[in-house]
Amino acid sequence: MVTGFQGRGFRVRDDVFPDGLLLSPVRALAWVDAPAVDALTPDALGDLLLLGPAPEFLLLGTGGGLRQPPRAFIRALEGRGIGVEAMDSRAAARAWGVLRAEDRWIVAALLPL
Repeated sequence: MVTGFQGRGFRVRDDVFPDGLLLSPVRALAWVDAPAVDALTPDALGDLLLLGPAPEFLLLGTGGGLRQPPRAFIRALEGRGIGVEAMDSRAAARAWGVLRAEDRWIVAALLPL
């Protein structure tokens, strides 16, 4: 669960992720080479989507404001049976907590604020 924000980054428990955050139900990782929203590709997510079973959808935090990811990115994930919900990163971090409290099997990729 994201427990707060620090600068442009995210706090998860005692760890701070200043450059972006990749979340799954089992781990939180720094998103070291997070691209700009308009340059997103499935490869930019590393192994985030390689869960068993596959995640229901990706919560995509697009930074300080809502920006739409490329259609090719959305189509590629939907082709794998994974939906994409884009919102600003603060909203995505809050939604993560709510949806995981409901035991939803989701992942999140949060770009810096």
